[in-house]
Amino acid sequence: MARFFALLVVVLLSGCADALQEFGGPTMGSHYSVKYVQAEGVPSQDHLQGEVERMLAEIDRQMSTWRADSDLSRFNRLPVGACMVMPEPVLELVRFGDQLSVSSGGAFDLTVQPLMELWGFGAQSRGHRLPADEEIAAVLPSIGQRHLRVDGERLCKDAFVRLDLDAIAAGAAVDRIAAHLVGLGVRSFLLEITGELKAVGRKPDGSPWIIAIEAPRTDRIEEQRRLELDGLGLSTSGDYRNYFEVGGKRYSHTFDPRTGRPVEHDLASVSVVDASVLRADGLSTTLMVLGPEQGMAYAEREGIAALFIRRADRGFSVSASSAFVRRFGDPQAGIVGM
Repeated sequence: MARFFALLVVVLLSGCADALQEFGGPTMGSHYSVKYVQAEGVPSQDHLQGEVERMLAEIDRQMSTWRADSDLSRFNRLPVGACMVMPEPVLELVRFGDQLSVSSGGAFDLTVQPLMELWGFGAQSRGHRLPADEEIAAVLPSIGQRHLRVDGERLCKDAFVRLDLDAIAAGAAVDRIAAHLVGLGVRSFLLEITGELKAVGRKPDGSPWIIAIEAPRTDRIEEQRRLELDGLGLSTSGDYRNYFEVGGKRYSHTFDPRTGRPVEHDLASVSVVDASVLRADGLSTTLMVLGPEQGMAYAEREGIAALFIRRADRGFSVSASSAFVRRFGDPQAGIVGM
């Protein structure tokens, strides 16, 4: 279920480019970027970049699974039955993950790292492989957010689980940094972290930020749909960037934590729009695990604005939830507004 990076989104910018400023850099094994309008009262670019990178460094110290000294890595090394005081941002994500896991019937889970490694998708893996049924059965007892418990400022475990926040950490980072930019007086910006993004305000000519959702292709980059965003975030999950094939069968890095196996449906990607990028990030992964039918039913029940792209005999078919259609119109159209 977990994914290392969000899918590529294409940002289309136009008009009054000389009034736009931009900076970015590496983060979370990928990249971040900020495009903003340098209006009166907005701090200097150096100050903004320093603030953004300070916050990203703090998030890395708290949530990275790549550095041994992070709070998350230290928690993952604890024995069964142990507890550890954790930063509130980490506890917030665990609580959100618990809610999403319950509402989705276990389709979302933050403890699937052992499955990723078993199938060869993890950071410590030596290559893709098809594990035996017995190997999957041996790992499943250590999978499940039911083994985690928040006790005040402490996080506790009752099994040897390994918590991995990659599925929602970038979305949460976008929310935190976007709020900070607004507090610093930045009124119009497009913030992207590893593909999760949020747009606020408008460009200098009054036109909106236009975001293009990428078609789920492996042979080339191609625009699928465009959205106009203001005050909204976008997250896309899919299976076409990270997978392997054996005997003509595709094995995706998107795992169903209930079975311990990659999903097998024909859903290629899901995009979710929400004011909370944390929520959009978690929901796009959840819908990808649930698949086209169950995912659409869940989106309708929860009022989620979601765009589903399925593989078809001759390309792709597109469908959207009622909340998406109400906000953006017909998904078969070109640019759709708020």
